[in-house]
Amino acid sequence: MKNKIYILALVVFVISSCSQSFLENEPYTGTSLNSAIKTESDLLVALTGTYSQLRSYYIFGASGSIKGDLQADNTYITTSNTNRYTTLNNFSLTTSDTYAYYDWYYNYTAIKYANLVINSGLSGTANIDQYVGEAYAIRALSHFELVRDFAHPYTVAPNDPGVPIIKSFNKDTLPSRASVKDVYAQVISDLDKAYNLLTLYRGSGYFSKYAARALQARVYQNQGDWVNAKIAALDVINNSGWSLLAPAAYVAPSGSLGTSYAKSTYSPGGYWNNAAVQTSTKNETLFEIASDVTNNNGFVSIGSLYLQAGGGYGDILALGGLYNLYSATDVRKGLVVDAGVGYRSGQAGNTYLAYKYPNAFGAADRDDTKILRLADVILIAAEAYYNTSDPDNANLYLNFVAKKRDPSFAGYASTGTQILEDILTERRKELAFEGGRFWDLVRLKRTWTKVINQNPLKSISINAANNSNASFSKITPLVYPIPQAEIDANKNITQNPEFN
Repeated sequence: MKNKIYILALVVFVISSCSQSFLENEPYTGTSLNSAIKTESDLLVALTGTYSQLRSYYIFGASGSIKGDLQADNTYITTSNTNRYTTLNNFSLTTSDTYAYYDWYYNYTAIKYANLVINSGLSGTANIDQYVGEAYAIRALSHFELVRDFAHPYTVAPNDPGVPIIKSFNKDTLPSRASVKDVYAQVISDLDKAYNLLTLYRGSGYFSKYAARALQARVYQNQGDWVNAKIAALDVINNSGWSLLAPAAYVAPSGSLGTSYAKSTYSPGGYWNNAAVQTSTKNETLFEIASDVTNNNGFVSIGSLYLQAGGGYGDILALGGLYNLYSATDVRKGLVVDAGVGYRSGQAGNTYLAYKYPNAFGAADRDDTKILRLADVILIAAEAYYNTSDPDNANLYLNFVAKKRDPSFAGYASTGTQILEDILTERRKELAFEGGRFWDLVRLKRTWTKVINQNPLKSISINAANNSNASFSKITPLVYPIPQAEIDANKNITQNPEFN
C-alpha cells in the first residue's frame, strides 16, 4: 500500500529524447530544483517522487523481480502469452530491447530525484536527516540494480566497465562507465551514509536504518566479501527488531483452484495475502515497493503477470522442478500450486502457479513488491559463515529459515561443500518469485538449464562463467545491452561486447 503521492511541478522531469543522453539531461525545467527545495516539506515531496520512480513496471514494480526467476530455472513464459518478457525468457535481447532501455531510464531517473534530496543543502532536524538517508539508500539501490543488469559480475570481472556513477548534475559532462568495483564502492559508501543518517521507522514502504543494512549485506554477498556480509547481516538479525512469522501466519491456504482461473477461490492466506505495508510492526519485510488502489501498475502489475485470476494475464508459470523442491509439510508449498493438466489455456502439461502476488486487482489494496526480507538476510549470514569456515553456524542460520517454514523438517546437518548446496536450495525455495535466483547463479559462476517452455520441452544451457569482457556469449548474454539511444547520444559510453 502506498500513501498518496502529490505530483508538483517541483518534481517533474523532462523525458529524454533519443537525441539526448539520459545522463546529461537536466532533471528539471526552469528553476533549479535544488534551489526550489527550501524546507523540510519540500524535501519530503521530492523524496516521495523518488519512491514513485521505483514503482515502475520496468524496474522494482515488476521486472526486477521477474527477471531474476525467468532467466534462471524457476519460471518460464507460457505458450499462450501477451508477448511480455519473451526476450528475457528466450535470451534474445538486442540493443533496442524495451526492458533494457527502461531499466536504464527509470533507475537513472530515480537517481536524479535522489540527488536532489541529497544535494539540497538542508540539515538540522531528525526528519531532514531521515529523508536524506533514505535518498542515499535509494541511490545505492538503483546504482546496484544498474551495475548488476548492465555489467559483468564483481565475482567474475570486477575491473570490467560498470555503469556511470551519477552524484550530481553537470550539463557539460558526458559520463563514462566506471569500473564494476568502483560502482560497488560507491554503493557501499552511500549505504554507510544512509545507515548513519536513518533513525526513524516510517514503515516497510520506506528505507530504514536496517533496510539499508540489509541491502549492504546483499551487496557484500554479490562481491563475495564474506567478512563484511556477515557483519552486516548479523547487525540486522541481532539489532533490527525484525522477526520471522510463525508458519500459519506466513502461509495459510484456503479455497480451491477449481477447473480454471475463472472458478478459482484459492488464497495463500497469511503474510502473502496481506497487501498492506507495515507501518509499525516489523515482520519479515524490511523494505518493499508499495502500491495501493490509486498508485499501482494496473494490468502490468507483478501479480497480473503471474496469475489470470481476477483478470490478469498469467503469462509466467512456475517450473515443476521448483515445485518438487517443497515437502508436503513446507508451508511455502502453498505459494507454488499445482493446478494440474489443462488449467492454463494454450499450455500443455501441468500448470504450476506462483501465488506470492494474489492481489493484482484488489478492491481495498494491491500487492507490494518485496525487495528486502529478513529470511534473505539470515540466509546471507548462513552463506557468510560457510565461506568463513564456520560450518556449524552456517547450518544453524540455514535451519532458522528452513525449520521455520517446515516445522516437520529435522534440519540440515551437511558437511563440506554440500552446505553451500543446501543454502542455495533453501534460497531458491524461500525467495522464489522475488528475483534472487538468477543473481545467485551468476555470482557463483554456475551452469544451469534455462527452460523456455516446459511442455513441449524447449531449453538452453547457460554457463555464467562466460560473463566478462574476456569471455562472453553472444547467444546467451547474461547482461543487458546499454540502450542504443544512450550509445548514440553519449560518445563516452561503450557497449557490452555481447552486443557488438
